[in-house]
Amino acid sequence: MPGLDTYLQGWRPEPLAEADALSPEPSRALAAVLETPAEFSAGEPLPPFWHWVHFLSWPRHGELGQDGHPARGHFLPPIPDRRRMFAGGRLTISGPLRLGVPAERTSSLADVVIKQGRSGEMAFVTVRGEYRQDGEVRFVEEQDFVYRSGEGAAKSPDAPRPTALPASDAAWQQPFSGDPVRLFRFSALTANSHRIHYDAPYAREVEAYPGLVVHGPILVLLMSELARQREPEREIASIAYRLRRPVFAGDPVLVCGGPDGSMTVRTEPDQVMAEASVTFR
Repeated sequence: MPGLDTYLQGWRPEPLAEADALSPEPSRALAAVLETPAEFSAGEPLPPFWHWVHFLSWPRHGELGQDGHPARGHFLPPIPDRRRMFAGGRLTISGPLRLGVPAERTSSLADVVIKQGRSGEMAFVTVRGEYRQDGEVRFVEEQDFVYRSGEGAAKSPDAPRPTALPASDAAWQQPFSGDPVRLFRFSALTANSHRIHYDAPYAREVEAYPGLVVHGPILVLLMSELARQREPEREIASIAYRLRRPVFAGDPVLVCGGPDGSMTVRTEPDQVMAEASVTFR
């Protein structure tokens, strides 16, 4: 099979401009799913990463692949038998978006790097988004995705699962367990139709996961929300995060952090599943 660089030669999609009215309803729905004690109305600021329930794309049903993910997309690389993993990202905030005020997003391809991993070649694709309101840039986001061709690293569907929360001396702690209903609701809110999040037989029998996969964005939101709610008087200036291992439905996890902005999602026996660095103004 040709190397990934062969398929990616000349692949440089043009920037994409999109708009959203920023209606408060999606934020209210997300608050219900995350059980966040807040009621959002027009004019209120949107917390970090809550824009993920806006600027949504709904491809026609026939444009989805067998896994439920879009078969084609503006920033999806032309790799055969493509497998995607959301690996991490960064958010730099100059000011929040406000609900009820139309906003624009301009997305562009920031970087493409081919690396050799233990399971073969991987394409690291970074997509950059600039979010504007009233003509001003409110924040800039970069998302890192890893793409493989064909099967990736070996998975263990029968591997032991965590059964209890890990011990921690972190100043901030929040337990969490992603049950299937919560995952289904989050999939609907974010227009994410990938079957690993709601189709248990598919996740186990086709993808070889031990269960439904908790969305990476949920883990990021858990970390950012813990920081935001524990330091309500401080503005968040930036967040950098990395998703290290998948979390599965029903697994007890502990979201940890402290005033220094170091955040993690952990499972027993103290495995770090995701991590973030939050910078306050």
